[in-house]
Amino acid sequence: MERSAAPGPERLFDAHRFPAGGFVLLALLLYAPVGLCLLVLRLFIGVHVFLVSCILPDGTLRRLIVRVMCSVLGLFVQQSGPRLRDAAVQVYIANHVTHFDHNVISLLTSCNTPALNGAPGFICWSRGFMELGVTGSRAELVDSLKAYSSHRGNPPLLLFPEEAATNGRAGLLRFSSWPFSILDVVQPVALQVQRPLIAVSVADSSWITELFWTFFVPFTVYQVRWMPSVPRRAEELSEDFALRVQELLAMELGVVSTRLTAADKAEHMKRLRHTSHLPFAPASSQPLAARLRMPSSLSGIGSFAPEDTRFTTMAQQVKEVLPHVPLEVIRTDLAQTNCVDTTIANLLEGRVPFFPESEAGTDLPAPSTSWAASASGIQGSVALPSSKPATKQFAKSPMERHLSLQERKRALYDYARRRFAEKHGAARAGGSL
Repeated sequence: MERSAAPGPERLFDAHRFPAGGFVLLALLLYAPVGLCLLVLRLFIGVHVFLVSCILPDGTLRRLIVRVMCSVLGLFVQQSGPRLRDAAVQVYIANHVTHFDHNVISLLTSCNTPALNGAPGFICWSRGFMELGVTGSRAELVDSLKAYSSHRGNPPLLLFPEEAATNGRAGLLRFSSWPFSILDVVQPVALQVQRPLIAVSVADSSWITELFWTFFVPFTVYQVRWMPSVPRRAEELSEDFALRVQELLAMELGVVSTRLTAADKAEHMKRLRHTSHLPFAPASSQPLAARLRMPSSLSGIGSFAPEDTRFTTMAQQVKEVLPHVPLEVIRTDLAQTNCVDTTIANLLEGRVPFFPESEAGTDLPAPSTSWAASASGIQGSVALPSSKPATKQFAKSPMERHLSLQERKRALYDYARRRFAEKHGAARAGGSL
């Protein structure tokens, strides 16, 4: 079977909670009064669930009672697998979908998830994380977890190597190698989450917001599948071990194993926030997430098809406006944005670094990542029209940045028209002699 292409970040993370379909959105509006009543009722029941989980000792009885009470909150947990949990394994490896994955799996078996982010304290403890008191490097964390796992009386560790939640539908983030440096045998846990009406999780949402929406919807179903334990091969590096387990989990879930990381998710969300705050964003026939420029190392679409005349025409249009920008840089960015205006904006705002080209074909002495430096190659021959001096500092207001960008774009268009008129006017004059 032919392997499908790795999905981009816009498919791995949901940026919108509400559905786009008209019928589902209408059903959500009709359900809203019922959902609000459930939310209020479940908040009171949730307090009792928390108190019961704190009072009762860890064991089968507590897990059974809390699991039944969670069903009243709309959280249903199902488990399956060839042998269920392997009692000899001390490290579970699971994919990450919601903020409450560790709580759900702890309803099925005793396990601990170390707190990697956030300040330690009551909130960290109340959410079910284990505090190790390690604030240093990953090496110190691994050493602390090795010491924890060496005591057989401690519950197994539940780790999420993706280090960031996805929507669980398209692919897995690249697994970090440090969870596979603790012990030589791990047991993968495939986790799938489903709920009606709204998205399971939104990429930029906090855990408290997700908790409210979990109480609002009729139900959320967590399906946990225990896979056979996976031992480390002889002389296998932790990176290769992590990649092998990632591939096995991806096959079990029916998704793609990607090379995107949690840092790429943070960059993707930063671009989404930046673009959504720009007034009068450039229009395009593609969705917003598809127009965002991704680093070429993160997607396999950095190459440019020579036979595609449409992209060639778009590249020439950008080149006429920005003659000092290398054509290869323009083509690479166009392959990501598929929009002339967006590529021009990326080049003007310095989001795409490049070495400017002079008209004589020689490189300028220094690289440029901003418009002020990149325009120096053309200001000597033709002065750009401007009603006021160019802004030397980055404006704080999005409206001021947008107006400044539009002003510079108008100046560049005027300059390109004059260049075109001078070039073709000289050619016609030469032909008439």
